[in-house]
Amino acid sequence: MRWNGKYMRRIIGAAAAASVIGLAAVLSSGCGVQTSVRETESAPMPQTAPESSPQETTQEQTEEQTQGETIAPLPSTEAQEEEKGEGKRMILMTDIHYLSQSLTDGGESFTRMVEHGDGKLVHYVEEITDAALDEVVNQKPDVLILAGDLTLEGEKESHEDLAKKLEQVEEAGIPVVVIPGNHDINNTRAAGYREDEIYPAGSITAEEFEEIYGSFGYEESYSRDSFSLSYTYDLDDQFRLLMLDTCQYDPVNLVGGMIDTETYDWIEQQLDEAFDEGKTLLPVAHHNLLDQSEIYVGDCTIEHSGQLIDLLENHDVRLFLSGHLHVQHWLQHDDIGIYEAVTSSLATPPCQYGVLDLEKNGDFRYWTQSVDMESWAAKNQLEDENLLSFDTYSPPTLKRIFYNQAYDAMKDSREEESSSTFVKLTQEQKDAMSQVYADLNAACYGGRAVEIVEQAKESQGFAMWEEFGYPPLLYQYLEYIVKDAVKNYNTLESD
Repeated sequence: MRWNGKYMRRIIGAAAAASVIGLAAVLSSGCGVQTSVRETESAPMPQTAPESSPQETTQEQTEEQTQGETIAPLPSTEAQEEEKGEGKRMILMTDIHYLSQSLTDGGESFTRMVEHGDGKLVHYVEEITDAALDEVVNQKPDVLILAGDLTLEGEKESHEDLAKKLEQVEEAGIPVVVIPGNHDINNTRAAGYREDEIYPAGSITAEEFEEIYGSFGYEESYSRDSFSLSYTYDLDDQFRLLMLDTCQYDPVNLVGGMIDTETYDWIEQQLDEAFDEGKTLLPVAHHNLLDQSEIYVGDCTIEHSGQLIDLLENHDVRLFLSGHLHVQHWLQHDDIGIYEAVTSSLATPPCQYGVLDLEKNGDFRYWTQSVDMESWAAKNQLEDENLLSFDTYSPPTLKRIFYNQAYDAMKDSREEESSSTFVKLTQEQKDAMSQVYADLNAACYGGRAVEIVEQAKESQGFAMWEEFGYPPLLYQYLEYIVKDAVKNYNTLESD
């Protein structure tokens, strides 16, 4: 770990004392690739999962073989207390994209949005959210952190309904702290779904966000920034959270993240104060601190994040938590600096959240845990077979959505025919290419592309991607997935 010399004397003294962006469409969630719902071409396949390809079978077998080896199960409450000692256990959930049930009838427009979206299982987000929060209550962490994109598109009803669910967590004695994501405030795409219609729904302002979620961090904050929704929150006299609002929503929301100069001044004051007090400080933001993806730098990494990196490293902060990317990932700055763990979207299979054990000296252990939907559905005596067999239902469903994503991008339009990048593909070629894209992208979202990348590269579909390089943006994204598939990104431990 690299420690900046500017603060070495203070360390000694303290020790002595004690995303492809959108194709031709808009980004509607995080940095996930998505084609436009209103402009998609239906793929020639039923609304069931594609038949298993060699890559899919290999991935499923590998997951069964390695699940217990790579993801530590959460111990019992008594074991947790003994294991974590004087540290803190935190659960991080991000990019829930909750949609109020009052805003959908499950009709044609809603189904089209889900099937041609970016992988979020919005049709089961109510159940996923309830099951996840139920696990939090049972596991009794020291805090539940929600790192933005709480709602699908910032609908007021969605915010209000989610806040009611969070109240139940706090009533169980578990503090909840939240920050907004780029979808949550002043979102002009806030909408409801009725039959084949998408209709406008009310969004909220920054002031309303603070009012709705006041009891989840803001009212108990140690310090508030006057220029954003950033704040600090003390877990006790040793641990402090630095909750950073990195979103742009004035006058309307934007995808990318940035921090104003005035907020940087406040951040430096908080870092100085925490350092002087010997606090163990953990920063959390929606947008990414580091360039986690070569494809999504512009809209996912905080603009001019180098300033924030320098501040954090100069104050010996060792870990940064974020979301937004929807892909499970982690990275270390310059291989010797601060770590950043990016937790994937709770609403996207494998529907997981991050668990963090943080010690007083800054040492940490981070891993992911998938929501046990099947046990939750059985306990609540539900009859929906998709929920009762969620581990079987969700992987092919995600791959079907990603298949549609690739197939939709391979349209045969006159406009594209006039382009130098247009390639005429047969239905069989589109199918094979879409299949391998779905397999790799699904594994990438779960942070496990390394487990199938070699088999995928040997497939005919992948060879076609290399031959045609079309559609170019998706091919660029696929190249990145293959290049980045060098490790399992579901676990991270400090040196």
